[in-house]
Amino acid sequence: MNEFSLKYGCNPNQKPARIFMADGGALPVEILNGRPGYINFLDAFNSWQLVKEIKENTGLTAATSFKHVSPTSAAVGKKLSEQLKKSCFVDDIEGLDDSPLACAYARARGTDRMSSFGDWIALSDECDETTAKIIAREVSDGIIAPAYSQKALEILKAKRKGAYNIVKIDKDYVPAEIERKQVFGVTFEQGRNNFRIDEELLKNIVTQNKDLPHDKAIDLIISLITLKYTQSNSVCFAADGQAIGVGAGQQSRIHCTRLAAQKADLWHLRQHEKVLSLQFAEGVGRPEKNNIIDLYLSDDADDVIGDDVWRNNFAVRPEPFTREEKVAYLKTISGVSLGSDAFFPFSDNIERAYKSGVSYVAEPGGSVRDDLVIEAADKHGMVMCFTGMRLFHH
Repeated sequence: MNEFSLKYGCNPNQKPARIFMADGGALPVEILNGRPGYINFLDAFNSWQLVKEIKENTGLTAATSFKHVSPTSAAVGKKLSEQLKKSCFVDDIEGLDDSPLACAYARARGTDRMSSFGDWIALSDECDETTAKIIAREVSDGIIAPAYSQKALEILKAKRKGAYNIVKIDKDYVPAEIERKQVFGVTFEQGRNNFRIDEELLKNIVTQNKDLPHDKAIDLIISLITLKYTQSNSVCFAADGQAIGVGAGQQSRIHCTRLAAQKADLWHLRQHEKVLSLQFAEGVGRPEKNNIIDLYLSDDADDVIGDDVWRNNFAVRPEPFTREEKVAYLKTISGVSLGSDAFFPFSDNIERAYKSGVSYVAEPGGSVRDDLVIEAADKHGMVMCFTGMRLFHH
């Protein structure tokens, strides 16, 4: 098959629509179930590249959760702590610890559940039964993977009344070196961004502190590869083998950093005992629980724990999680990694990152204010690498 007709393009009025191989060759995908749309395939091809590159450059199984052509998170298959299992709503999944792929997706989906609602999933390896069981109970548009076990395929095909989008990709497919797209009837052409992101890229450490442990280098690699497939401008926080905060599509880099930091802070706060011990009312589902937790951690907590509403959400009324408590808890966080898809033009990005526990930074360098950015990193004892490589994605 070298062409697949789509119901419509980005929007229902954009017809006709299709994906096809301009050279007349076969498409590198097989549609096993459902009828993916235009945006689905944009997410599928971008997300597949992301997990494929993480696997190639870390040697670890990887998964990502995509929405609107940007990752909400990406992760490798490290086991989850009991607190993180509960925070990600997977503490009841049998066999989770025995499936690196399921661990990777549980992390990716659980990082930013609000953004992941209705996601597109990419897996670096064959989808197994445990991973499929997690996916089966989440609101999701579709999945791309190089293979599926028979049991996993049965589980996924039953999703969305049999209409769930399941795509199999040829893991050995290599695209042409030149890529093209049209905007306003004008054809753009460029060489593919095939730059390799591995530990060798992190050798140029420009700060006084040059101690970069292997596990933190892995986090920086995950951050940078995630940025490679995130709509720019973008900044990505990573910790413990996963992206924990993605700030995408902002015109100002400090706004990218603030957005990513806010998401990373929420990821940490969701693992606080006050959140993990919340006792929800009977009948409250996972999506509703996530929205309630988000409000509980916000300045609008009274919307869910107020006198007139708490019984709608909880079996036992929670104690408020005060601003002072949250600030004190976040001050205990350190060891977080941060990547940026272009240089930091001002040191304010470093100052904001430090407040969210960042200890390791990777950015291209090349700003006229590099000295001030390095000075700020040195003040906080950070390790900062200049990669010399920009990662814009549009």
